[in-house]
Amino acid sequence: MTNTHDRARLTGPQLDRAAGVLLATACGDALGAGYEFGPPLPASTSVGMVGGGPFGWAPGEWTDDTSMAVPIAQVAATGADLRSPEALDRIAVQWAGWARTSKDVGAQTRAVLRDAGSTPTGAALTAAATAHHRAAGRSAGNGALMRTAPIALAYLHDPAGLDEAARQVAALTHHDPEAGEACALWCQAIRRAVLHGTLDGLREAVDALPADRAAVWRARLDEAESHPPAHFANNGWIVAALQAAWSAIMRTPIPELDPAAGSFPAQHLQHALEAAVRAGNDTDTVAAIAGGLLGARWGASAVPLAWQRRLHGWPGLRARDLIRLGLLAATGGQPDSAGWPAAPVFDYADYGAIHTLAAHPHDPGILLGGVGILDHLPLGVDAVVSLCRLGTGQVPAAGLAAGDHVEVWLIDRDAPDANPHLDCVLHQAATAVAVLRAEGHTVLLHCVQAQSRTPAVAALHSILTHGIPAEHALADVTRALPGSHPNRAFREALARHATGGERSIDTR
Repeated sequence: MTNTHDRARLTGPQLDRAAGVLLATACGDALGAGYEFGPPLPASTSVGMVGGGPFGWAPGEWTDDTSMAVPIAQVAATGADLRSPEALDRIAVQWAGWARTSKDVGAQTRAVLRDAGSTPTGAALTAAATAHHRAAGRSAGNGALMRTAPIALAYLHDPAGLDEAARQVAALTHHDPEAGEACALWCQAIRRAVLHGTLDGLREAVDALPADRAAVWRARLDEAESHPPAHFANNGWIVAALQAAWSAIMRTPIPELDPAAGSFPAQHLQHALEAAVRAGNDTDTVAAIAGGLLGARWGASAVPLAWQRRLHGWPGLRARDLIRLGLLAATGGQPDSAGWPAAPVFDYADYGAIHTLAAHPHDPGILLGGVGILDHLPLGVDAVVSLCRLGTGQVPAAGLAAGDHVEVWLIDRDAPDANPHLDCVLHQAATAVAVLRAEGHTVLLHCVQAQSRTPAVAALHSILTHGIPAEHALADVTRALPGSHPNRAFREALARHATGGERSIDTR
């Protein structure tokens, strides 16, 4: 039995939001890793992917929260029904393999995995979790909720199936019915956010519960919205962890759109995850839980590229791998007609001039080019910023250190819904180029033909980094790239980034 999916029913923004679920989960996890078991932090304290913490994580490395979510996503990415014995068996075996070498496995999860044997089935895990609950009298730790996000992707069009799957996967290690209930509610919130781009799903899911349970959860959500995340100090308990995550999301203001000041609504994702970390105690788990819903609301395009550069973890994956898993989980393992995101090569042979190459007019350390340049990187290029889709084998690994290839979710269309966070994405891309240059890299900035996306980001880099007036920045870049002409939406975004009298860029 397989779950039903319909790629045609997922729009571009929905695919962006689906891709953000696992990615933002991992970012929250890695962000919180260095602060785990620490005290709450003041709102004025900056947090970052610093690594360290009690388990000595590397900067940007995710913990058990994401490591346990990855096998769920991997099974979902095959199109399997997560409720089936076969799917649950595969998850159980992968968890057991991971736990044998992991430096951090939750106490309850470790006990259940130990009791279920070295190659457990889903049924054996569930039985061990039941026995653990009966012996301990409780089993509602936050370990089931921290990994639940990818389940929502597998049931975007089947809310009843999602409820069942969330509870069954939770029960593999956490028998307490309240653990399953919390996972089901959070997954419904993620599902709603992916499909509709709102945070209404949690309250809607609570309203659908039996009256007595709905009353309990309404009171809990009310409390979360009335207090800061640090108020829920016992966040090792699944309910308090959910409340802390919900508090961070709902109490963090959504920034106003002011590109010239570097302010964008999509930064809510970053600010809310930082607020989750400042809650203290089980920081990585609270932020991972919040990340799943924030990624579903804002999408992969809202996840800071600086975080994506550092992100990595078991079993040797990076940000682009999590995006791929999220997309395949949401589409039943079915790539699109061009093979994206699973094909080794995304074929641009029919696009014509894909080997364009020119120096940036205001910085010779930046080369502007088409996707064909990836086949043979120019001498000296040691960092790449890609603005178009690539196959899994098109990552220009030769000569590049991990994190020195930045991939940007940017669609070359001027329809209003093509890039919901266009100003933020362009700003992030231009900033990524500037950061790489400041680190001493020679950067290739490319899209397919260097006609629209590449000149737009290159011009914005000139505006933000070199102080070139907007009307001159784009003109200089397009002279360097004859025939280039960013689409209307990109040109309008460049004008919004300019200030005062500089807002004279031609947006026609």
